[in-house]
Amino acid sequence: SFMLFALRPAAAEMLTPPQRLPLIAQTLQRFFALVWACVILLLLTGLAMLLAVGMKNAPAGWHAMLGIGLVMFALFGHVYFGPFRRLKQAVSAADWPEGGRRVGQIATLAMVTLVLYGLLPLALVMYLMGTPGRRRAQRARDAESIDPDAGGHASTPAQGDAVSPVRKEP
Repeated sequence: SFMLFALRPAAAEMLTPPQRLPLIAQTLQRFFALVWACVILLLLTGLAMLLAVGMKNAPAGWHAMLGIGLVMFALFGHVYFGPFRRLKQAVSAADWPEGGRRVGQIATLAMVTLVLYGLLPLALVMYLMGTPGRRRAQRARDAESIDPDAGGHASTPAQGDAVSPVRKEP
């Protein structure tokens, strides 16, 4: 998010490509060193948790977290060994158009990551947090539509849909 919404736009506004691209490459180099440490820590602690109880006995949520973590690790590995490596090569060769393309590619993948692992989970949590309220509202609507004098059945149907209470003889 920092690179997408703060560093990259400010650098594009104030710096030329020969200044901007080495700055972005160095910033990402330092950031990715921290990401590597976090990835290793998360994988080790997650596996330790799973192995402590046995993969067979672990809750489904733990398996989901492992799967999501592996997908995030794969996406990070792709960014690091693909576009980021080529960005560093472009900066070393002073190939500014290629460096700009690689920064754009990294930004696109960062946006995908932000949406997949930031906004969608947030939306899911917000939806789940609202579920009890939606249930209460539905129960209240259902309670209003039931006539207590009719033995727990729905209220009288609309005019024209009513069933005749007495059978008419021909």
